[in-house]
Amino acid sequence: MTYYVPPTLSEAELTQRDERWAIRVRGLHKTFGDNHVLRGVNLDIERGQVNVIIGASGAGKSVLVKHFMLLLRGDSGGVWVDGTNVFTLDPKELASFRRKFGMVFQFAALFDSLSVFDNCAFPLREHSKKSKKEIEEIVGDRLAALGLHGTQLKFPGELSGGMRKRVGLARALVLQPEILIYDEPTTGLDPLATENVDDMIMTTADRYHVTSVVISHDMASVFRIADRISMIHEGVILESGKVDEVRHTSNEYVHRFISTSGVIGAGRGMAGADDGDDADETTRREMRIS
Repeated sequence: MTYYVPPTLSEAELTQRDERWAIRVRGLHKTFGDNHVLRGVNLDIERGQVNVIIGASGAGKSVLVKHFMLLLRGDSGGVWVDGTNVFTLDPKELASFRRKFGMVFQFAALFDSLSVFDNCAFPLREHSKKSKKEIEEIVGDRLAALGLHGTQLKFPGELSGGMRKRVGLARALVLQPEILIYDEPTTGLDPLATENVDDMIMTTADRYHVTSVVISHDMASVFRIADRISMIHEGVILESGKVDEVRHTSNEYVHRFISTSGVIGAGRGMAGADDGDDADETTRREMRIS
């Protein structure tokens, strides 16, 4: 089986901030007991783009992404974020480093006993010295930007699944992260709610100029939102590239995984597009949700 081989880089090159790539992974291995989950992962995450990581259940998508923030430490290999090898950070450096990231959890992970406002204000109260007025302004701005104006006093139990996802994103945005990670953002949502979450991801990427990493196996959603797609299988990256490159892959397993979903012809903003009608990057950008 063929797999993705990125450019070979020296240690000196990896420790330099790259204008195109926000995260670079090289030779990453991770084992839990007898379970060898990551078997030499090589991957580049493109800055300012929506990077989607696909793969079957249990393929190691979440395990891989947890290494980006050093929630897990690899057995060997390395992860470089803006030129910093995350495995070399001490506890004090790590606390500051993790503020680069915002996390949108699969089921929003909101505090049920706190209002929408207090859920969103929580990171600011814990990790900043903002005044009460500044916190109110920041939270109000993020909620309004995501169409949640007027929900401040509501509790999570009063919100729909899609609204809870947006509150989770608003909370992730209050600390102005450079990288947003979405863990299976459309799980458990109906088709219309899924489309709304997809629009939210694209709009957020454009409005806040963040690098987005989305873990998903919802292929209709993947082809709608992705700028770049990477597939993990049996502990390695089989394919990684722009939407059209992955859509026309010569890798048999990747092609079968995608085509089985029934959306092999879809591309970002091009659901149901013909395989021969490839929109370029500029066209996709123009078709984003404004």
